[in-house]
Parts: sequence; C-alpha cells; structure tokens
Amino acid sequence: MSLISPAFLAKSFKEHIRSPIGFLILVSIAMPIAMSSWIALLNNFVIEKASFTGVEIGWLHTVREIPGFLTITVIFAILVIKEQRLAVVSLILIGGAVALTGYFPIFSGLLITTFISSIGFHFFEAVNQSLQLQWLDKKKAPQILGWLLAVGSATSLVPYLIIAIGFAYFDLSYEQVYVSAGLMTILLAIIAYLFWPRFEEKTPQNKKIIIRKAYWLYYALQFVSGARRQIFSVFAAFMMVEKFGFEVHQITWLFIINFVLNIIFGPIMGWLVTRLGERWALTTEYIGLTLVFIAYGGVYVFSWAAWVAAVLYVVDHLFFAMAFAQKTYFQKIAAPADLAPTTALAFTINHIAAVTLPAFLGYLWITSPPSVFIFAAALAIISVFLSLMIPRHPRAGHETIFSAKTNL
Repeated sequence: MSLISPAFLAKSFKEHIRSPIGFLILVSIAMPIAMSSWIALLNNFVIEKASFTGVEIGWLHTVREIPGFLTITVIFAILVIKEQRLAVVSLILIGGAVALTGYFPIFSGLLITTFISSIGFHFFEAVNQSLQLQWLDKKKAPQILGWLLAVGSATSLVPYLIIAIGFAYFDLSYEQVYVSAGLMTILLAIIAYLFWPRFEEKTPQNKKIIIRKAYWLYYALQFVSGARRQIFSVFAAFMMVEKFGFEVHQITWLFIINFVLNIIFGPIMGWLVTRLGERWALTTEYIGLTLVFIAYGGVYVFSWAAWVAAVLYVVDHLFFAMAFAQKTYFQKIAAPADLAPTTALAFTINHIAAVTLPAFLGYLWITSPPSVFIFAAALAIISVFLSLMIPRHPRAGHETIFSAKTNL
C-alpha cells in the first residue's frame, strides 16, 4: 500500500514529472496542439475563405518566416528572461494568435495573425532546442529526442482526428477549431509555469552572438535545409488542395498517417542515430528527399493520380522526421556555453532563404509548378554532399572529415 501512498506519489511527481525531461515532454505536447491545428486547416482555410492563389500563399509564408530570420534576437531576450520562462511566454503567444486566426479570413488579417504566431513558434523552437541540448546527456540525446518526436506526433493526432471527423460528419467550423486549440495551448503553458520549478543552467550560456569557424558545416546544413523545408511546407500540401481538390478531412487524414508513422519510427530513428551516427541519418534523409521532390515534379509532368501525390507526401514527411540528427551533431561538436546562442543563430541562418523563397516561388508556381519541386531536389542534392562531410564520430576538434582525416 505504501507504493501508492500520497507521499510516494508526491515524491514520484517531483522526481520524474517535475524534472527537466518532464518539462520538455509537457511543452512538446503544448506546442503541437495549436500549430498542428493551424497547419491542418491552413490550405483549405485560405482557399475557401480568403480565395488565395499561389502568390498569396507564398507571401503568407514569407511573412511567417520573418520572425524565424529574427530568431537571433533570442540571444538578447535571455539577458532579461530565462530560457525556460521564455518558452512558456512563446507558447502563450502561439495559442493567442491561433485562437484569433479564424476570425480574420482576409489577406491582411491572416498576415498579422500568422506573424504573431510565428514569433511565438520560432522563439519557442529556438529555446526548446537549446534546453534539449543543455539538459540531455549526449549519449542518450538521440533516443530521447526520438521519443519527444513521438510524443509531439501523438499529441498532434488528437486535433487531427477531431478535425477529420468533425469536418466530415459534424459540420465543425474553422473558428471552433482555432479557438479550442489556441486556448488549450495557453492552458498547458500556464500549467508549465505554475507547477514546474526553474531549473538552473548546468553551464552558463554565452549571451552574445557567437560565430565560430568550427561550426561552418552546421551553419551550411541549416541554410540549405531552411530553403528546402520551405518548399515542402508551403507547396506540397497546397498542391493537394489546388490540383486534386482535397477537402479538410482528407488533408487531415494525411497528417494523421504522418504522425502515426512518427510515433512508430521516431524512437526507432533515435536508436538508429545512436547506433549508426548522424552522417548516416542525414545522408539517408537527403537522398530520400531528392527522389521524392523529383517525383513531385512527375505528378505534374505525367499527370499521376492523386493517390501517388498522397503517398509521396507521407514518405516526404517521414524523411523530414530524421532531421533531429542535425541537433545531435551540433551537440557533439559544440562548446557547452555555445548551445543557446548558436541555436538562435542557426534559426536565423535557416530562415535567410526561407524569408525570400516562398514569395519568389509563389510566382514561379503559377507558371510552372514542376520547376518548384526540381529546385527543391537540387537543394536536397547539395544537402547530400554536405552530410557526407560529417565524421562518423563527430566531436569538438573533429567537426568535419577535413578536420579529422582519421575519423571518417
């Protein structure tokens, strides 16, 4: 009986739940509730309610990525607010903006709500990744990150299932989903603030912009992946709605399939990265993405059926799930005090191309959609060559194959 006594439960809650990993799990649940709902509805919402074309959706995502470009300002924000608390504030910002989205179905309104939610999202992602790298043991990080990926995916299933069933059978409205998802994220952020202690930094972080020559390959991987990721996130799902007329519940079922696969394969990927290394994981991801983007172009050139595009979308998303290997690669080569400032800088580098590409490619999209995906394939090929420069066992002083000739 003592095992289920109030004292035992309180001790277990304090030691296991109210721990750094417990906090990371909670915020991994809170963020996807709002953002997954926003993403699942976005393409249908902007086409049905705001009459968007490729031009408007391109500009919307350009505006969405501006805060990502400015993520480097996180370095200055943590001068006055701890990273853990900044994560909570960012979640509240995400939730509030998503809750208001359904009430502004016009171009200008969507730009404003998207910009606000994007500030919260990018600041949250920067500090969350920094806290992960600071709090997780290097040997266990890939496995735990794989489990956190699975937790986030499992959480996303809830709004996706509600959206898929609600829009198909119960005449659910965009406003209802956006408000419910936004308020739930805010509630969980408040719980994280009230019930979790403030964890001290193991290593005080540099609170200034840090640019090191040793990290050049990590910077390059971030730059190319930011450009490539935008093409997937902006135009892959948009194609499903514009070309094949997918409805809300159909798009949502694709998301559900994606996240079920992430729940299954996230921990497996973490185990594989631990066993085989970041070079193997990233090279596999980028080769797969190259083939998928070429096939996307084939959907238009050869008029393949909608189910082919849907399968490609699922495979595409699965390959992208391996990207956490970039984080563990950086964790292995970085000085502990550089984790927070370099993570913020990496987000800015990641968004240099992301800020300009969506608008430019939006204009290209209305004349030649296959060209957009061929451009993405070219970026993926560049990523393959960059990933091959990662040593088999990266560490400080052995950041690339060029700095560690015997560490291939």
